[in-house]
Amino acid sequence: MRTEAPRLGVQQRVLPAYRVPFFDTLAQVFPQGVSVFAGQPRPEEMIDTGKYPEVAEYYPADNRHILRGRWYVCVQQNMLEWLETWQPDVLVTAANPREIRNRAAMRWMHARQRPVIGWGLGAPTAGSWQQKMRDFALNDRRLDFDALIAYSQQGAEEYARLGFSDKRIFVAPNAVAPRPVHAAPQRPAAFVDGRAVILFVGRLQARKRVDALMRACAALPEDEQPDLWIVGDGPERAALEALTGEVYPRSRFYGAVHGPDLAPLFSRADLFVLPGTGGLAVQEAMSYALPVIVAEADGTQSNLVRPENGWMVSAGDDETLRIAVKNALSDPVRLREMGRESFRIVSEEINLEAMAAVFARAVAAIW
Repeated sequence: MRTEAPRLGVQQRVLPAYRVPFFDTLAQVFPQGVSVFAGQPRPEEMIDTGKYPEVAEYYPADNRHILRGRWYVCVQQNMLEWLETWQPDVLVTAANPREIRNRAAMRWMHARQRPVIGWGLGAPTAGSWQQKMRDFALNDRRLDFDALIAYSQQGAEEYARLGFSDKRIFVAPNAVAPRPVHAAPQRPAAFVDGRAVILFVGRLQARKRVDALMRACAALPEDEQPDLWIVGDGPERAALEALTGEVYPRSRFYGAVHGPDLAPLFSRADLFVLPGTGGLAVQEAMSYALPVIVAEADGTQSNLVRPENGWMVSAGDDETLRIAVKNALSDPVRLREMGRESFRIVSEEINLEAMAAVFARAVAAIW
C-alpha cells in the first residue's frame, strides 16, 4: 500500500447536473486531483447536462451511440487520449457492458500496474434472453476489476453472487445532496387546519405517474383528502392540469422551482411522494424531516427508504400506492416520528460526504 495520495480518473457515459456536486466533493478528498471523463447523452434521454465541476477537472468524451432503445451501446472515441493526458493512478469506471471502450481502458491501466474500480447498480438475476446476454458480458468484465462500488446493499449482494470477493465490494449509497446544515423543521403534532399536504417534486413525465398519485388522493374519504402540491415542469404538465378538475381539484401546480425557493414548500409539507421512476428529490425531502413514499425502481432507494421513515410501493401498482397514502395520513404523530428518522438518515448516513468517504476507502484498499 502506497502512502502518497493518488490521482483519480472517473469515467462516466454522461455527466448529469445532479452528479456534479459529488465529483466536486470527491475532488476535495483526493488532493492530487480528480478528472471526470464524460460525454453527451442521446437526445431522447432528456438528461440535464448543463453543469460542470468547479473543483474536479472535466474532460469531454466523444460519445458515439450505436443502435437504439434497449440495444444501444456507447463508444467513447477519445478515452485512451484522456488516460494519456490525465495519467490517473486509479481509474473508476462504469460497470456497464454498454460502454464498450471501458475494456480498453482497463487494459491500459493494468498494463501500467494501476488499479481499476467498477461502479454500478449491481447485476440483477437474468430473466429475458436480452438480460442474459447483458449479464454474460458483465460477468466476464467484473473479473478485471480490482474492486467494485455498488449504489446499494442489494447491488453489492448481486455482485457477490457473481463470485466477486465481498472483501473488495463497497457500498456507496447514491447521494445527490450534502449533509444538511439547517435544522430539521419542527412541525405540529396535528396537520395544520386539519388537512395534510403531500408534496411531489420532479419532472412531469408519464413515467413519474403523478396521475396515479392524484387518483390515490381522490380515493380517500373527503375529510381525509390532502392538499397535493406538484412542483415541476415537463411534457405532461398540460395533461395533468387538465386532469385536475376531473380527478382531484385539490391539486396545485407550482411549475419549476429550484434551490432555496424549494425550502418553504419542503418545510410546509407533511409527506413527500414519488409514485413513479426516478427520485432525485427524495434525499432533499428527507433533509427537511419528511417521511417519504417511493416506488421501487433499481434498488438504489432501498438504503434511503426504510419502514422507519417511509414506504416502498410496487411500481405501477395503484392500489399499493393508495394504501400507503392512506396509512401515512392516518397517524400524524407517527408521521412526525418518521420524518425525524428521515432527517437522521441523511444527516448521519447518506449524503455526498459519506459517499465520497466510501470511494476513499475503496481506493485505499487497492492503492
